Amino acid sequence: MIGLTPERIAEELERYRSRIAEGAQVLTRMGEIEAGVSPRDPVYREDKLTLYRYRPRAAVLRPVPLLIVYALVNRPYMMDLQEDRSMIRGLLDAGLDIYLIDWGYPDAGDRELTLGDYVHRYIGHCVDYLRDRYHRDSIDLLGVCQGGALSLCFASLYPEKIRNLVTMVTPVDFHTPDNLLTHLIRHVDIDLLVDTLGNLPGALLNFAFLSLSPFRLAGQKYVDVVDILDDAEALKNFLRMEKWIFDSPDQAGEAFRQFAKDFFQQNKLVEGNVVIGDRRVNLRDVAMPVLNVYATQDHLVPPAASKALAGCCGSRDYSEFSFRGGHIGIYVSARAQREVPSTIAKWLSAR
Repeated sequence: MIGLTPERIAEELERYRSRIAEGAQVLTRMGEIEAGVSPRDPVYREDKLTLYRYRPRAAVLRPVPLLIVYALVNRPYMMDLQEDRSMIRGLLDAGLDIYLIDWGYPDAGDRELTLGDYVHRYIGHCVDYLRDRYHRDSIDLLGVCQGGALSLCFASLYPEKIRNLVTMVTPVDFHTPDNLLTHLIRHVDIDLLVDTLGNLPGALLNFAFLSLSPFRLAGQKYVDVVDILDDAEALKNFLRMEKWIFDSPDQAGEAFRQFAKDFFQQNKLVEGNVVIGDRRVNLRDVAMPVLNVYATQDHLVPPAASKALAGCCGSRDYSEFSFRGGHIGIYVSARAQREVPSTIAKWLSAR
C-alpha cells in the first residue's frame, strides 16, 4: 500500500501500545460498574421474582399503573442503564406509574417451572397485586421482547385484567424468512438439550446470540474500544453494556423447552395453538387497545416477525410505531430516548 513504510508501521504500533497502556491505567481507577440508576422499591416477592415500583418523577401521575414484563433471557436493567440512556426514566418523566418484574436468577430448584408458572402464576399474581393496590379491574401492560410474547399470552387468557397492551420488539411470527435465531434453533434437539442440562445455561444462550453477528458483536467492538480507552466516561458506558450482555440468567428447563419448541420451532403463537397450562392462547382474544413498537434494523426480532401481530390480534384499536434502529438501540440510543417513551406515554394518555 502507498505510504505504508516500515517506519509508519512502527509508529502506528507504538501509538497502539501507548493507548493500550493508558487504557489499562484508566481501567484500574474505574471501580465497580453500576447499572440501573432510577430509584425503586420492592413491593412484592415470590420465589426468585421481585416486583419493583419505580419512584415517580412527575408531579401528576397517570392513575393506571404500567407493569413492565421483560424477557427471561436477559436482565431488565437494560431499560434503565444510565442517567442519559434510560427508557424507564423517560416513562417516569412522562408521568407514568411504573412497575417492573425482575425474574431473578433461576437455579436447579427451578428446572421444573413451566410457562404456566410464568404466565398464570407469576405475571398473574403481579397483575392482581396491582389491581388490588389501585382498586382497578384492569391495568396497563408493557411486554418487552420475549416478555412481550408472554404478555400477549397473558392478555389473551385474561383480557379483562389488561386495559392497554404495549409490545416492544416482540416476536409473534417466529418463521419469517429473515429470523436468524429460528433458523439456528429449529435444528436443535430441544428435548435432548433440556434432558441433559436441566436448566439452560445463560452462557450458552449468549453464545447463540453473539453468533448471529459474530464479526460485529464478538470482534469489531473490541477493536473499536481502543479508540475510547483514554475517555473514562465513554469506557464506562461500554463496560455497562458489556456487563448487561454477559449477565444472562440460566433458563428454567421446562419453560425453555416449551418456548423453544412451541414458539421457535413450531410457530404455534401466530397459529393459535400454544397451550399454557390447560388453556389455549388465541390472539384474537387480545381485544384491548394495542401499541406495537418494533425496530426497523432489529437482527433478533425482524420487523416482519413483530408486525405479524396486526393480522392475528383481535384489537380494533391497533397501532404501530416504527423505530429506526436496532434491538439494543431501541433502549439506549439518543433517538430512542427522544422518541419511544413519549410515544408510549402519549398513546396511553389518549386511552
